[in-house]
Amino acid sequence: MSVRNRRFRAVAVALGAVLALTTACAFGPPGPDEEGEPPNLPPPSAPSQGPDAGDGDQEVVVTVLAKHLAIPSGIAFLPDGSALVTERDTARILRVGPDSDADGLTVAEVRRLNEAQPSGEGGLLGIAVSPKYKTDNTIFVYYSTAKDNRVAKTTLKGKLQPILTGIPHSAGADGGGLAFGPDGYLYVGTGDGTPTGTQAPNAKNLGGKILRMTTAGKPAPGNPVKASLVWASGFHDVLGVAWDKNKKMYATDSGQPRNGEINVVDKGRNYGWPKADGPGSDAKLTNPLLSWASADSTCAGIATLEQNIATACLTGKRIWLAGVTANGTVLGNPQPLLVGQYGRLRALAAAPDGSIWASTSNQEEGASPTADDDRLIRLVFSDGGAGRS
Repeated sequence: MSVRNRRFRAVAVALGAVLALTTACAFGPPGPDEEGEPPNLPPPSAPSQGPDAGDGDQEVVVTVLAKHLAIPSGIAFLPDGSALVTERDTARILRVGPDSDADGLTVAEVRRLNEAQPSGEGGLLGIAVSPKYKTDNTIFVYYSTAKDNRVAKTTLKGKLQPILTGIPHSAGADGGGLAFGPDGYLYVGTGDGTPTGTQAPNAKNLGGKILRMTTAGKPAPGNPVKASLVWASGFHDVLGVAWDKNKKMYATDSGQPRNGEINVVDKGRNYGWPKADGPGSDAKLTNPLLSWASADSTCAGIATLEQNIATACLTGKRIWLAGVTANGTVLGNPQPLLVGQYGRLRALAAAPDGSIWASTSNQEEGASPTADDDRLIRLVFSDGGAGRS
């Protein structure tokens, strides 16, 4: 069954419609045991489809949540439904929502990391919220200094405490994917940081890897090598990681000369860079689940939604949406959405209400910003996809 034939049940969570729809849904506003209220969202824009939309294709309803941001690079949600958003070049952490005003959700600066030193693709990148945030108030950030990339933990007003240093730093492949897995450990996507890809296959180097660690920055139990942080290797630039409801892990790999990728990430696997750019023939290397020409991809953020994967693309200026089976194989042809409508798209995250939030990345060099950029947008897919009755 192709993704074009997968029909989903509609959930439109916007103003008056939210109360009628979310009370019967498995995904929706925080329940009575969670803090706060769901965001008071502005009304959505008209639905959009891909350029070759036909009967059975997925439509997406887009709501602009916030405007006039500066290269939002990471999105992570707090228990009250608001989001923490990082800005790459300003090194600010913003709190978006849950309240709203005439322009969308309220945006407030809650922290500026003077330790982060933006240059090229580096700066303040990924962000993750502790699974125990209600009791420890802790967040984790991935950021660049003049000499390396680092992972640190902090509270919104506390001292920044680096837990991992020495991740390779370069002008164009700094990684920055950061998220807690279903196992409670912190996963970190890094970039190779070299023009020829010498660090990605090197088991002793942190570049071009997905790392798995404790909240103290130590190798997590069950890693392929007991004393090593490395979970998987052979990547060019990992900007996003996510898991589906079956606990299967997916990651983007961007910036290769010819192809952008989505990979199913398994323990100890080598994903090919620099020997392979996209699918290859070496049986020792793991081929990507999906790949596209770089001009149509260079995808950064990734999120899962029921039995679907979505990824936000920079060069491709689109969302790719693909259906997958329970064992992680692709159903039908991936569908391009929002092609060119919002420019470069970077961060992507599944929200607590079952929608997906994405950020534009049009304030960076070489892009073409509009008067509203950069923006944070909310996506709800037609016939369901955001929420489930």
